[in-house]
Amino acid sequence: MLNTINSLDQSLFLALNAHHNPFFDQIMWLFSAKLFWAPLYAWFLWLLYKRFPKHYWTVLIAIVLLIVASDQFCNLAKNNVMRLRPSQDPAIQAIVHIVNDYRGGMYGFYSGHASNAFAVAFFMIIIAGRKLKYLIPVCLLYAMLTAYSRIYLGVHYPGDILTGALAGTLLGTGIALLHAHFRRKYLKLQD
Repeated sequence: MLNTINSLDQSLFLALNAHHNPFFDQIMWLFSAKLFWAPLYAWFLWLLYKRFPKHYWTVLIAIVLLIVASDQFCNLAKNNVMRLRPSQDPAIQAIVHIVNDYRGGMYGFYSGHASNAFAVAFFMIIIAGRKLKYLIPVCLLYAMLTAYSRIYLGVHYPGDILTGALAGTLLGTGIALLHAHFRRKYLKLQD
């Protein structure tokens, strides 16, 4: 069963990774770069400051907890599962499209980029609430572009991306709900 799943994951990866051109090589390289998204992160932080001006510190603590947890869970999975990245897999690495000679680390299960992006996206969607519902498509587009760029660049299988997206979604949702609970219970604040 596991061999069948891995085979399907590899086939889907090769089909997706095969569609490339020099223009999109650079676009996907940018989408995968964390600094590229810095203006979006700054905008998110500003929106959260406007939303929670008196208790902004609680949001900042939640964001730090979110990113640290997302990174550490991902590293824990990579170091225990030890699934080779497509760019590192001797069986296919010769046919994997690589951009700027970037191959990532040895192991790729699961994607930290996907986990972090989906964690931030769902944290923002939930914490912003109904007042900022226009953020939903922005957050989802950001997360999906970041995640897909990892397949395009040849460093993650779709299964790595889906698992990272699921882990990030659960983590972002959980931390946002924990933040709301903390604000209600300990600060006696309603959102």
